[in-house]
Amino acid sequence: MTVSRAPSLAALLVFATGGAWAGGTGALRADAAWIRVLPGDLPAAAYLTLRNAGDEEVALTGARSASYRRIMLHRSAGVGGMEGMVPVARLPVPAHGAVRLAPGGYHLMLMDAVRPIAPGRKVTLTLIFDGGREKLDVAFLARPANATGP
Repeated sequence: MTVSRAPSLAALLVFATGGAWAGGTGALRADAAWIRVLPGDLPAAAYLTLRNAGDEEVALTGARSASYRRIMLHRSAGVGGMEGMVPVARLPVPAHGAVRLAPGGYHLMLMDAVRPIAPGRKVTLTLIFDGGREKLDVAFLARPANATGP
């Protein structure tokens, strides 16, 4: 029996587009994924646009990465007259719609980097939807602290 070690066409397409679907319906896509890295041990923030071409809503419920020990979904919000961050358990992505995670709004907080992340480096995060029903591997470009977009 001969086993091919060549990557599949689907794997090559996923790598080339930056957003990799890893289970479920295949209706999810990620665009413009980037990380704002801060100096020292300060947490980083990850941003992107999630698109759902499917007929059903899905919800982002978490993320994981080999590069960070903890990742939490947050929303920037005014709390008691001061700007702060509020943890979010789930972020719905509507059917045939999109949700943007951006500075000043929803974002992923990346805490406890395994090693320093330098601007220009790509970091893979696995986004988890509906408690693990679907997953999406996404390559995020690390940008400096003063970056405002990808």
